[in-house]
Amino acid sequence: MKKLFTTLSNIWKIEELKKRILFTLSILIIYRVVCQVVLPGVDPNQLAHTEKSGLLGLLDMFAGGAFSKASIVALGVMPYISASIVVQLLGIAVPSFQKMQKEGESGRKKLTQYTRYLTVAITIVQAIGYVKTQVPQNAIVIDHATFYIISAFVLTAGTLFVMWLGEKITDKGIGNGTSLIIMVGIIARLPLAIQQEVNSVFAGNDGGLIRLVLEIVALYAVIMFTILIVQGVRKVPVQYAKRVVGNRQVGGVRQYIPLKVNAAGVMPIIFAQALMFVPSALIGVFPKLQDSWLHQYVDITSLTYNLTFAFLIIAFTFFYTAITVNPMQMSDDMKKNGGFIPGIKPGLATSNFIDEVISKITFPGALFLAIIAILPSLAIKVGVQQEFAHFFGGTSLLILVGVVLDTLQQIESYLLMRHYDGLMKTGRVTGRAGIPAATGTTGAAL
Repeated sequence: MKKLFTTLSNIWKIEELKKRILFTLSILIIYRVVCQVVLPGVDPNQLAHTEKSGLLGLLDMFAGGAFSKASIVALGVMPYISASIVVQLLGIAVPSFQKMQKEGESGRKKLTQYTRYLTVAITIVQAIGYVKTQVPQNAIVIDHATFYIISAFVLTAGTLFVMWLGEKITDKGIGNGTSLIIMVGIIARLPLAIQQEVNSVFAGNDGGLIRLVLEIVALYAVIMFTILIVQGVRKVPVQYAKRVVGNRQVGGVRQYIPLKVNAAGVMPIIFAQALMFVPSALIGVFPKLQDSWLHQYVDITSLTYNLTFAFLIIAFTFFYTAITVNPMQMSDDMKKNGGFIPGIKPGLATSNFIDEVISKITFPGALFLAIIAILPSLAIKVGVQQEFAHFFGGTSLLILVGVVLDTLQQIESYLLMRHYDGLMKTGRVTGRAGIPAATGTTGAAL
């Protein structure tokens, strides 16, 4: 405990770090205030405060409840994340985008501009769909045609404003702007979730305080398990040949490539949840399908739903890892810098070795990711309230753990740079590979 207070005092002794933390907190407060501003022309008293589920629940969680409140920032940063994913995939399939990725800073700026333009286009489409489907007709107090036009402009401006806030946090704050905004939105739901769970536990006759303590212990164990998955790496040793640069001799030391067990981050869960939302969407459009086999994919606690969900997550983990981790490029980079893996020939043999290692560690990573994703459903099954159960796993927990680790890593780097003790007694805090929007100009991500 004494070391904790000493570390906190050291943080405030570093003037630059203190300014960055205060700036980040002020931006996050502004964001939470804006989340409470309702779209013009909407009567907030007429909004149906119903809990969202499926993909809509995921969007509402990322937006910190702004989605269900018809806020001016209801879409949050999700359009920007979607645009980032599209640009990232284009960088794999389109040669011109691949060229820009290799151009360094100038190429990164071009890709950032394309991402922003695509964000505007995606936001306009999503804004029209949002006001058409998610805002109740009885809550609109002005002419509907006028409301739709105004709302499309306001929601687009709101998303761009949130994107700008994230960039400011990345530039002048402690980094990971978009990720921090999403994390704050998720944490904003935690007090209400805890209150609902406490009321539910003490209102029933099934354990009371003992049950609540057991749930907290289980949540702690799940968080520790998630940290292990997020930080798990397979270290591949790399030896660099000795070179003379100027009057100095460099190289000749052994380093390693940290291949992450969960290289895909939260993206497989997001993709899988989007597909699992299709049956409920079809039933909403065609009510006659309510009694069909699709109904078993609507209940998130059913065995069929969870097995399908887990299978999709494992499949998407392999797919996303394959398109984002390029063994051939890693092999070429090592060869250019005079590096080699001991016992492995440079070139194709090195690429095949790295690909084999990635294949071996991806399966357990995908399996653990699937387990984490279905834990909320298991929590609901044993009686935990749905709002609180979201924190037992899934996208929300992975993002929370990943962003906290990244933020601690940023703070620790400032402390070590100023010759203070780090945050951990042993080892170093390491971050995670997160959502695409968590890298680049906005700070690893859905």
